[in-house]
Amino acid sequence: MSNILLVTDSKSFMISSLAKQLEEQGHKIIFTQNDPSDISKIKEEVQMVLIYEEELDSEGLIYLKDKVIEESIPVFATGDTNQIAEIEKVIPKQFIIKNFLRPINVKEVVGEIDKYLREDSSQMKKKILVVDDSGAMLRNVKAWLQDKYQVILANSGAMAIKYLAMNHPDLVLLDYEMPICDGRQVLEMIRSESDFSNVPVIFLTSRNDRESVMSVTSLKPDGYLLKTMEPKQIVQAINDFFEKKKGTL
Repeated sequence: MSNILLVTDSKSFMISSLAKQLEEQGHKIIFTQNDPSDISKIKEEVQMVLIYEEELDSEGLIYLKDKVIEESIPVFATGDTNQIAEIEKVIPKQFIIKNFLRPINVKEVVGEIDKYLREDSSQMKKKILVVDDSGAMLRNVKAWLQDKYQVILANSGAMAIKYLAMNHPDLVLLDYEMPICDGRQVLEMIRSESDFSNVPVIFLTSRNDRESVMSVTSLKPDGYLLKTMEPKQIVQAINDFFEKKKGTL
């Protein structure tokens, strides 16, 4: 079952029919208005966002965009030509799977969403949470890995812990040097929480001095990669990690 976040300000028969048919296909519908305060209350892990707004709110769209990017959530959008254009100004196009001009054909929309979710699920992409305070580094790592993995971004240790409290990624790529809460402290918190203490963690950092490496050894990270490595070497190391892990199952 996939969780679909239905962003709507409508209570029309069309919305009810859309939600009912998606539920009949085995998906769970989570309703929210396009408002930061409403979207921030969503605690469940979301596999898809469906936008069906009569009146688009730019502040809500910006907040929704951040959630979509951070959690790599695919988006389906409905609207007239102007509404679609407005959505595409805010939501990066690489996250928008398909747009539907209204009035929509409910059966067609449901079929497209269900097909996408089932095909995406069959690919079984591993989820990797990348934690780094550098926006440039986050974008680079996402670009290196996104073809093969589902990449979620966190720009602070606090954001990483918040994500882990509700989700269980297959791997955390963790920077060492971060303000307020550094990589070692993040790993300490991960290992101390029973709900996610077994999540694999690999450091991806510029720190290669013996003292830094030894300070985290007792916390049993699953690897230690350097940012100075070639991108293809980093990707290969992550591929090798999952291959080795597969062999131990």
